Amino acid sequence: MELRTVDPRNLKPNPENPRRTAAGEHADHQLVANIKAIGITQPPVVRAEGEDLVVIAGDRRVRAAIAADLPEILVLVRDADDGDDNVRSLSENVVRAQMGPVDQWRSIEALISDHWTEEAIGTALALPVRTIKKLRLLAHIHPAVLDHIAKGDMPQENHLRAIAATSADEQASVWKKHKPKKGQPTVSWWDVARALEKRRIYAKDAKFGPDEEQAFGIVWEEDLFEQGDEDTRYTTQVEAFFAAQTAWLEANLPKNGVVLQLDEYGHAKLPPKAERVWSTPKKSDMIGHYVDSRDGSIEKIVFRLPKAEPKKDKKGSFDGESEAMAPAKTRPDITQNGLAMIGDYRTEALAKTLADDPIDDIALLGALVLAFGASNVEIRTGDYSRDKRDLLVQRVTEGGRLTQDIDILRQAARDTLTLVLSLRPGNANSGIAARFVGDAIGADAHLPNMATEDFLKSLSKAALERAASTLNVLPRQRAKDTRAALLEQVGTGTFVLPAAHFAPTEDELTAQRARAQARAYDYDYGDDEEIDDNGENCDETRDDGNDEADAPADAEIEHEYV
Repeated sequence: MELRTVDPRNLKPNPENPRRTAAGEHADHQLVANIKAIGITQPPVVRAEGEDLVVIAGDRRVRAAIAADLPEILVLVRDADDGDDNVRSLSENVVRAQMGPVDQWRSIEALISDHWTEEAIGTALALPVRTIKKLRLLAHIHPAVLDHIAKGDMPQENHLRAIAATSADEQASVWKKHKPKKGQPTVSWWDVARALEKRRIYAKDAKFGPDEEQAFGIVWEEDLFEQGDEDTRYTTQVEAFFAAQTAWLEANLPKNGVVLQLDEYGHAKLPPKAERVWSTPKKSDMIGHYVDSRDGSIEKIVFRLPKAEPKKDKKGSFDGESEAMAPAKTRPDITQNGLAMIGDYRTEALAKTLADDPIDDIALLGALVLAFGASNVEIRTGDYSRDKRDLLVQRVTEGGRLTQDIDILRQAARDTLTLVLSLRPGNANSGIAARFVGDAIGADAHLPNMATEDFLKSLSKAALERAASTLNVLPRQRAKDTRAALLEQVGTGTFVLPAAHFAPTEDELTAQRARAQARAYDYDYGDDEEIDDNGENCDETRDDGNDEADAPADAEIEHEYV
């Protein structure tokens, strides 16, 4: 072949070009920008036909060079006796393989080391600077994880986001637990990302300003994976965000506004006997405000309080107009943040116990039964494709039959329980079933020290004093001083709040029995009418007419089924 400099406008296009479908306008613009930045790295191949030069391979490069206004380019002129032009042209378009993302990340880091700026790399590759920033972020993934990705097991973008946002030490620790076993080519990236993911609260939902940010020490980070035209700042300081949002809310309540507490499921609780208003509110209606436990946004609920019955004076006459009952503003024993921390403590203690501690087969089988009765478990026979569960099934059915290896079954049972059971607030909460399991297998032993400033601040003054009394610490005049005395008493030891233990309380057991009895009643009498000896409907005779008293249990049952 001969290397020759020619005007690209004098080259003739290949009449038998195998690429008949255009690569796309964006791809063509990208190639033009790349050629303008660094030129043509691989000269097109041409053949001589008389005085003309016909392109064999590189037709897009020639068109891009013309669009880039290049006066001359280098081409390789094929010898006249060199055949197989069609094979050469086809292989040019088929055999090429795009550089994998891992190699792209490493190459970009190499360019940065050679003093290229992100803007210069974006110009050379015709890529937005935002994309370069994403690739640079992903380049910080732990080397062992990168090596596995390079083999072709590519995680989804949202999983990559969670992994790349953590430190190398965190990734190494999680990878050690979740890396594929021998003979398994793929990884459950969902499990890896979930183990590393930190909850993010976005600045777009914040009502507070710079003063609260400084007071609560909130630091914002930029989410490079979100749309660039939106406020993509976020923080992982969830407790500080909620505290700042609550402080702003309390300082900016309207005249008829009140702060509502949240229940264990994160739903706003209205005052007793209050009715929610769905129509146009009146001036006398109350507006309840609360911080949404999911995203930290401030939400509103309009409700109406019943009028109190007018009181009679000594003469038997009424004392005038009644006043609406104001909702009591009492702080609960443990705040929502405190309950969330206890949920994390319990869930992690369960996982630790299931991973490391000895469990007899009776307890293990009983725990599995309880796990499938947990309130966060849903079985859908038509769609049962969750990766982790599929891997568990595959593990215990090697060779097409259920394994008889008791060690494999025991470990699979532990992993199933770890996957299912959670005591974190929200829809993922397994409820009292997980409490029974934790109590049965001794998970209390893995609960962490709760004598910390952050956790004790979530307790009301009364709850804090009760906790201190268990360690013979006398209450102080200020809650701050009681906390300090409790912390000093515990020292380097371990303190677990009694209310955080796994064993359910008598009140919780009573409520659980009431729910079970209500369900039994529905199953026995809910479908077919039962007629007594007098021809009366037994369903009607069992109704005591106290709909209001029945409502809480019914509502709780409905929530669990939903």
